[in-house]
Amino acid sequence: MALPQHSTGRALVVHPELRRGRSATRSAEARLAEASGLAAAIDLTVVESSVVPLARPRPATLIGKGAVEALAALVEEREIAVAVVDAQLTPVQQRNLELAWHCKVIDRTGLILEIFGARARTKEGKLQVELAALTYQRSRLVRSWTHLERQRGGFGFLGGPGESQLEMDRRLITDRITRIKADLEQVKRTRALHREARQRVPYPVVALVGYTNAGKSTLFNRLTRAQVHAQDQLFATLDPTMRKLDLGAGVEVILSDTVGFISELPPDLVAAFRATLEEVTEADLILHVRDIAHPDSAAQRADVNLVLRDLCSESKLESCVIEVLNKIDLLAPDERARLSNKNGRDAGGVPISAVTGEGLEDLRAAIGRHLDESRRMASVSVPLSDGAALAWLYDHGRVLSREDDEAFAHLTVRLDPADLARFERRYGRVLTPA
Repeated sequence: MALPQHSTGRALVVHPELRRGRSATRSAEARLAEASGLAAAIDLTVVESSVVPLARPRPATLIGKGAVEALAALVEEREIAVAVVDAQLTPVQQRNLELAWHCKVIDRTGLILEIFGARARTKEGKLQVELAALTYQRSRLVRSWTHLERQRGGFGFLGGPGESQLEMDRRLITDRITRIKADLEQVKRTRALHREARQRVPYPVVALVGYTNAGKSTLFNRLTRAQVHAQDQLFATLDPTMRKLDLGAGVEVILSDTVGFISELPPDLVAAFRATLEEVTEADLILHVRDIAHPDSAAQRADVNLVLRDLCSESKLESCVIEVLNKIDLLAPDERARLSNKNGRDAGGVPISAVTGEGLEDLRAAIGRHLDESRRMASVSVPLSDGAALAWLYDHGRVLSREDDEAFAHLTVRLDPADLARFERRYGRVLTPA
């Protein structure tokens, strides 16, 4: 699937738009701009881009004959090496377009896989990309690819009268997919062990999610003073990163930066990256980072929520998600003032700028409030001589009040339910609801 080495990097981007199925949330021009951004993310130079109206999909080429011929002339005139079709092409459609345009043709799924392949750095990320790419390639092995029809001789019970190159390639890909899935299962078990270790510490986990290029990594760096790669580019982050974040008043959390979502994410890619996205399903709090200055911010929000509903229960989405309205520094003054009114409650989120740092204290406070609300309030009396138990309560919870007499400290504390049980097991003292 790699681009040809002789490629000049000059690309044509085409967005086929069904006349009967126009999106109510995102314009064809916005989808074309996003596809152009995806192409630029793998260093293609987009020299032409076009929305192609489509009355109905053609089985042979997806788009109409007249559009195919017009674009063929454009490809030749502009010396285009790669044509990106912002849709899912069947193997036959991809082959026919390549024959008509005499250039490399990739569809939306292939383009996203190219980006993921270029960005993955960790062993896990590379395995996930390879799994998705092999699943995609296996669907490309069809009878229309005549060079795969060469017969290889069999040996009696092996391959019968002869195994075609197509069948052998499909079998090799299937075997490799099986091995990668086994490796990813091991990664999944390792992640579970890491989560158990964090629960013993324990720190609440806060996961950053959002549409690609919404500013998650910039926010992650600003909050944790980390050096995670952040760039104004689609899918700049693929591999998950976790850092400890001090919210003040003795409250510490683990902040997790995740891969960005995108509309019409290929199903195979969602499945392949489920191990990475488990950090979202296990998180105590989800911060949905939105690019509030983007013209399609509402549509991007809907796309992210669609993926989140596939990963998390409805009750979790209702109670454990805070919307972070990022990039307010790019808004007009009146719109910015409206969002900042009452800390953004009118807009249903917390307005911030990860670049300038504006609003981050409000965000920290919102995280702290949520964690407090999820904790239970309880009362306990601890002997003043038991310094270890008192220190444990101060380290793991929030002490709301304390009164000491001659022998005991009487405390009211907020603790996570799991910490309530840990304290009672460790120190043999029962915490009663306050």
